[in-house]
Amino acid sequence: MNAADFPAWSREVAGRMETVLAGLLPSPRIMPSRLHDAMRYAALNGGKRVRPMLVFAAGRVSDAQPGRLEIVSAAVELVHAYSLVHDDLPCMDDDVLRRGKPTCHVEFDEATALLAGDALQGLAFQVLAENRLADDPDEQLRMIGLFALACGSRGMAGGQAIDLDAVGKPLTLPELENMHIHKTGALIRACVLLGARCGEPLEADRHAGLDRYARLVGLAFQVVDDVLDEAGDAATLGKTAGKDREAGKPTYTSHLGIAGARRFAADLLAQAHEALSAFDARADRLRELADFIVKRDR
Repeated sequence: MNAADFPAWSREVAGRMETVLAGLLPSPRIMPSRLHDAMRYAALNGGKRVRPMLVFAAGRVSDAQPGRLEIVSAAVELVHAYSLVHDDLPCMDDDVLRRGKPTCHVEFDEATALLAGDALQGLAFQVLAENRLADDPDEQLRMIGLFALACGSRGMAGGQAIDLDAVGKPLTLPELENMHIHKTGALIRACVLLGARCGEPLEADRHAGLDRYARLVGLAFQVVDDVLDEAGDAATLGKTAGKDREAGKPTYTSHLGIAGARRFAADLLAQAHEALSAFDARADRLRELADFIVKRDR
């Protein structure tokens, strides 16, 4: 594994996805202009693009075509952007800073932000439906169904509902894990499974290994997020720090402390590496991504 090559690869993926998303998002010159401007504001120039990196890394395992991985990555990022726009609304987390700039409802208005999130989600499914993801049409339908499940009430949206209901309430660690398996982990799991399915079929044991890896990495991502929310600062994070504690939300740091949460993340990382033990060097990007997710500082 060439660890020094990972930063260059991650920048390449981020740059590629910026171009792809810019081409898929409606131009502000098209009516309704303000809505399209808000959609582009929310989806472009944003974040580390970890989810597209997971899609491309999983696609390497199955020799997937890059064009298919671009489409899946775009759909995932559009849904991720929509979820952030809605999460930041006053009726949800009521935040004013995201990715180092004003949140969508602050830059535009609440109604426009709500509609921008709705439209981003619709566009995600449009691009999945209009482009070839698999040689078998039935397999493509299954892939879209998997993605829909990850986005809905038994995935990301359901996890957010549990999160809102948990404010000010004590949750056990299993309950906290269940919440984040849905809220954060479902979309991350979809990235890995869909990226792999864009290529050649995998044996059942290897597919199971990827699934286990994805679940572990998704949980580790949230554990580290909780640590950074507690120990980081807004300038580094690009979003308001300490919001979860102030809102009375249960987190891994409130249960385990910062040191304990870091140890838990390290244990999840070791398990994620073990889940990939059946794979050769083609899974090295997935291994590097697991390291990056757990050891990041923002």
